Amino acid sequence: MSSKISLLLICLFILHLCAAASVRGRKIGIYEIKKGDFSVKITNYGATIISVLLPDKHGKIGDVVLGYDTIKEYKNDTSYFGAALGRVANRIGGAQFTLNGTHYKLVANEGVNMLHGGLKGFSKVVWKVSKYVRHGPSPYITLTYYSADGEEGFPGDVLVSVTYALKDPYKLSVVFKARALNKATPINLSHHPYWNIGGHNSGDVLSQVLQIYASHITPLDKQHIPTGEISPVKNTPYDFLKPRKVGSRIDKIQNGYDINYALDSSRKMKPVAIVFDKKSGRVMDIKATAPGVQFYTANFVINTKGKGGYVYQPHSALCLETQGFPDAVNHPNFPSTIVIPGKTYLHSVLYTFSIKK
Repeated sequence: MSSKISLLLICLFILHLCAAASVRGRKIGIYEIKKGDFSVKITNYGATIISVLLPDKHGKIGDVVLGYDTIKEYKNDTSYFGAALGRVANRIGGAQFTLNGTHYKLVANEGVNMLHGGLKGFSKVVWKVSKYVRHGPSPYITLTYYSADGEEGFPGDVLVSVTYALKDPYKLSVVFKARALNKATPINLSHHPYWNIGGHNSGDVLSQVLQIYASHITPLDKQHIPTGEISPVKNTPYDFLKPRKVGSRIDKIQNGYDINYALDSSRKMKPVAIVFDKKSGRVMDIKATAPGVQFYTANFVINTKGKGGYVYQPHSALCLETQGFPDAVNHPNFPSTIVIPGKTYLHSVLYTFSIKK
């Protein structure tokens, strides 16, 4: 083995030890970014959004994401409220894949499958606060995490960051970046806010109006793993190409919606979805660079005590998680989620809030 290779291995080993020690000793905090009457709170535990406050059509400020009052509750959470997701968001069938001739067995955490990065995905680690500007014209926070080779079974060391920033007017920008340092690896970063733009404590979202800019979905088998097909939504309850109430046909789907949509646009920053709540007048418009979006109607949020003691129930929120396609590592016809050393992974999401009276 050459001295250069030996030195590189030693440096990576030291980096791994330092990163591990840093994470163990890292403090968990809550950080607010604020612009007028628009504010977002984030914790570096799981790079989690814990609140999004903005006015309704009457000027009343409300929190439009589900969540908890304490960090302890986030640590015990199994619904991924507001959390960052990775190294690979969504599911990997059989918790395994083959890449460049090597078979990788991952940590299964949903039966035999992997969900949202495994038992200790990015939602369950303490991120480093790298930059933080609370106020001013462009308040933002950047969180970083070093994911070691072999973590949850994934190959290679990866450096990850997420930046939450407030833009004019009433815009929340979320930018995920990642670099594979020494091995090709799947990377599919997303996050999991549970949106109820009527207010987190306003009841269910079934009367909210939704439009999704996607004419196809990726159908699932009985274990919620994509079959590999890409099927049209026309003449199915999954068709939200035209605005319709979330609950208009939800009774035709067991439990509720939980499926990936293949977005139609080929533009870099794609229209994803628009949500409208008539009572509050709030509108949320989502654009992203990802090829897909997971639409989930909080089907398994049952008797969950949340902020202020409010108890969340099924369909009390909706999730629109922009992402690469689920289980893409096992479906060559899906857009690739493989990132090779020297290439930077980038996933940008823009939420624009407005009022419709």
